[in-house]
Amino acid sequence: MSRQQRRQGQTVGYARVSSTDQNLDRQLLALTDVDKLFEEKVSGKSRAKRSELEAMLGYVREGDLVKVQSPDRLARSTKDLLDIVEQLQAKGVDIEFVDNPQLNTDSPHGEFMLTVLAAIAQLERKLLLERQREGIAIAKAKGVYRKQKALTPEQVEDAKKRVTEGVTKARVARDLGVSRQTLYEALNGTGVYASG
Repeated sequence: MSRQQRRQGQTVGYARVSSTDQNLDRQLLALTDVDKLFEEKVSGKSRAKRSELEAMLGYVREGDLVKVQSPDRLARSTKDLLDIVEQLQAKGVDIEFVDNPQLNTDSPHGEFMLTVLAAIAQLERKLLLERQREGIAIAKAKGVYRKQKALTPEQVEDAKKRVTEGVTKARVARDLGVSRQTLYEALNGTGVYASG
């Protein structure tokens, strides 16, 4: 009897888009026949901000199946993807990737392919970042590069208010998803936040 035949649990769907102006329609069409659905509109860059992912991970039980449209909806990095897969498998939960059935975790082949493809995706991301850094260096050398502001004026004002109220700068930076250096520049009006 296969693992799939032994499975008695629920089918749980997870859908994610990176921003609030994107919609989940395509993913929701792919995730048919689920008993419970978790969906969120947040970047996959950091697990810390993905409350629905954490809720799904806490909800599933042994014998359940998690359905996701594709691996990049579950995680953006090899480490996160493998951590999530490992966490689910430790609970006796399988994963089905609707668009990539060869990656489903109910076979050794699927686990192997998942690891390889996740590594390739991470390599591509690192190469992209490297090309971006090279492009920025060239633009800086030509004097035409100006870093974009990570925080809106409203976010800067809110950050100033929170710091005044006693919230630590580290906490404010973490909540805004920026480095402490970026927050310091915004609060002090230096760097790209300098007026004029």
